[in-house]
Amino acid sequence: MGHQGSTKRYYCKPCDATFSVDHSRKEPSYWIAHIDGLPFRKLGDQIALTGKQIFVKVRLAINLLLWNWQLTKEVCDPALFSGILIMDGKYIAVKGFNQKIPFIYGIDYLTHDIPHGDLFSAEDELSFSQYFSKLKELGYDLRIVVADDRAGLKNALLKVFPYAKLQLCHNHFLENIRSGLKVRTVATYQHFFNSLRLHVFLEGTDEQKVTDGLKHVMSERTGSNAMLKNLLLEINERRKPLFTYLTVPGCPNNTNLIELYNSHLQGRLKSIKGFQSFQSAQRWCNAWMIRRRTKPLTDCDTKFKHLNKHASLEFTIKKQVQWPEQLTNLGINRVKNSKLPSNTN
Repeated sequence: MGHQGSTKRYYCKPCDATFSVDHSRKEPSYWIAHIDGLPFRKLGDQIALTGKQIFVKVRLAINLLLWNWQLTKEVCDPALFSGILIMDGKYIAVKGFNQKIPFIYGIDYLTHDIPHGDLFSAEDELSFSQYFSKLKELGYDLRIVVADDRAGLKNALLKVFPYAKLQLCHNHFLENIRSGLKVRTVATYQHFFNSLRLHVFLEGTDEQKVTDGLKHVMSERTGSNAMLKNLLLEINERRKPLFTYLTVPGCPNNTNLIELYNSHLQGRLKSIKGFQSFQSAQRWCNAWMIRRRTKPLTDCDTKFKHLNKHASLEFTIKKQVQWPEQLTNLGINRVKNSKLPSNTN
């Protein structure tokens, strides 16, 4: 709205209020502690403020953050992303909506960075199209999407990124079969399911092995059962989205990575219990993404062990880029430039 020296005036639409921020003083970033899971009351107790006072400070700080897609646009080099995107949606309770609504986001697999995510009123083709359109606007070179079998996702991907591939998550696909056959509670189809999982999905490391695996299960485990035979025929018909990952080096066949992020997100959402408006939920999800991108990773193992002690943003940031003023003022240190080791490509 205006400024005088280092003091700037802001207007918060959700609150319908104005407030001032003295940018000559760097107040601790309470919003980071909030996103990390520290309750307002406990945070207030540490600094002699009430929970309500901390809530106000956190809300204002979150509203001042630039959008995550802006962060990607301003500081990231599109060429440093792998183009392998793990996608999922997390449903959030928001006042004014009869049902929970989806927060859809994606993680670049090799860098673990989050180029874009947003809150939508529904998980449909229109929402996915808007999501992919923003990715394209950011210059993200999408090669393949790894996701659950979501309605509308395939058509949206084809519309915006016609050259990109789709890989369905094996874990979710097999779980649907396991549930449909009641394998966990009834022994009737356990041998069939275990054989299918082993010979087709685990040992199917190339096209020929997938074919051989399907033939083996068909001849050894189906007998005269028409339902099982039809199931194998359906898998054969859908083998392209099920085994596309074999054609993209470094691509996984599951969404395990984003499921780990969802576990953390679910823990935070459970304690929050819901949002008062679409805008407040959208802003909170935006802050969560920025925090995840700027917080050093600690639990990566196997081929991603080299990511530990680094923030994911380190692997996609441009060289000698101007760090966004908003993040500097809110206490986030600029991460160092870094490159992905060659063994991850």
